[in-house]
Amino acid sequence: MSVAHGEQVRALEEHVEVGRSINWWGMIFFIASEALIFANLIAAYLYLEVRGLQIPHGFWVLPSGEDLPILFPTGVNTIILLSSSIFAHRAGRAAARGERNGINGMIWNLVITIILGAIFLGGQAYEYTSLYAEGFSLQYKTFGSAFFTLTGFHGLHVTVGLIFLIIILIRTIRGDFTAQKHFGLTAGEMYWHFVDGVWVFVFSTVYLLPLLLPH
Repeated sequence: MSVAHGEQVRALEEHVEVGRSINWWGMIFFIASEALIFANLIAAYLYLEVRGLQIPHGFWVLPSGEDLPILFPTGVNTIILLSSSIFAHRAGRAAARGERNGINGMIWNLVITIILGAIFLGGQAYEYTSLYAEGFSLQYKTFGSAFFTLTGFHGLHVTVGLIFLIIILIRTIRGDFTAQKHFGLTAGEMYWHFVDGVWVFVFSTVYLLPLLLPH
């Protein structure tokens, strides 16, 4: 009887390990709610882009008559941000192994992720400054308010993600995470992938799509 009971307990333990925790599902629901907000903002931006086709003299262009710059800094920024997801994933894999130090460890990959995220924000700040110098601001038609609202909202999420990762890095250095207990790092990785993934849609909507529309 005791042998059978032991087998049942081991079977239940294996089943629990395979399933997702309530914290994981909570993070999924949180990210889904954030995704809905971005979906609404992108939909509103797309609607304004279509309406802008009815306005002569180029509605979706800068005061200079040019399109938004794509290659620099935005294109470079996009590569940097998407590359950071690779290191965030590596940090998550290292957490699953319980590997804290070394080139494949949690600390090193978290540091690189944070640096790349900070570079992205620096590039966005440079872009905002350059555009403002050209007379493109939040008050410039509907285009200005829509652009700065959508890209700024994403920049806010990158900032929150960086704060999240810095806290995780501090906890990692303190040795709070092990191979069996590291959900904090997993949550940070999930959020960072979300931020990077959303940027693909924002970049496509704001920078690439206007190139395909007649001015």
